[in-house]
Amino acid sequence: MLKRVAVLSDVHGVLPALEAVLAEPDVSTADHIVLTGDIAAGPQPTQVLDLLTGLGDRVSRVSGNADRELLEFRRGQRETIPDPIAPWAAAQLRQDHLDLLGSLPRSLTLSVNGLGEVLFCHATPRDDEEVVLVDSRLDRWKEVFDGLDPGIRTVVCGHTHMPFVRLAHGRLVINPGSIGMPYGRTGAHWALLGPGVELRTTDFDIQSAITRISEDSSYPGITEWADYFLHARATDADALAAFAPRDGRDRSP
Repeated sequence: MLKRVAVLSDVHGVLPALEAVLAEPDVSTADHIVLTGDIAAGPQPTQVLDLLTGLGDRVSRVSGNADRELLEFRRGQRETIPDPIAPWAAAQLRQDHLDLLGSLPRSLTLSVNGLGEVLFCHATPRDDEEVVLVDSRLDRWKEVFDGLDPGIRTVVCGHTHMPFVRLAHGRLVINPGSIGMPYGRTGAHWALLGPGVELRTTDFDIQSAITRISEDSSYPGITEWADYFLHARATDADALAAFAPRDGRDRSP
């Protein structure tokens, strides 16, 4: 059973934010690090994947919808990706990066001290792009937990880029927020598990990060991209308004 697990989600190819979190003492000394998807779809995809690969077996990764879309695009299984930066990011990847993304599981389970069997996924245990939010109705959580092993008492997900912890049908649900594309407030957001749950934020020099990303990435309009996402120009209210219709809340009970 692992004593401490650092959870990083939605890096989205932002190397300075990832480096800042990996330098945190509680991350560098954690028993294990789990990334819950959407790792490379962003301005520095190869650098992020190379850094994480270099950490070896201390890191486990789960595939997110953006990771899957990069792979599908490169394999010719899709002609477009909704995220404008993603086709560019897909074109940067080497074959070893594609092999890595293709090997990622949709979920994984680890035993964590104080939390028992913890399931890590990207969006929900059954789908990599379903939407659940901190205020999603209990019936929605019942839907997305359908078929889940009753022994799983804690579920860790990402996808919506906003951190929260809540109970739903007796299960603790944790979203660590986003490392590289935060909504609502600046900083790189992550979580530390064991024996409880701590939502953490790592602050870093945003302007220096924007300058570095702009110099390092050939994506057209990279400075505007980095300014928008690293400064968290999208508020939590903006994000909730965009995501809310996708969690089924408008359906009749």
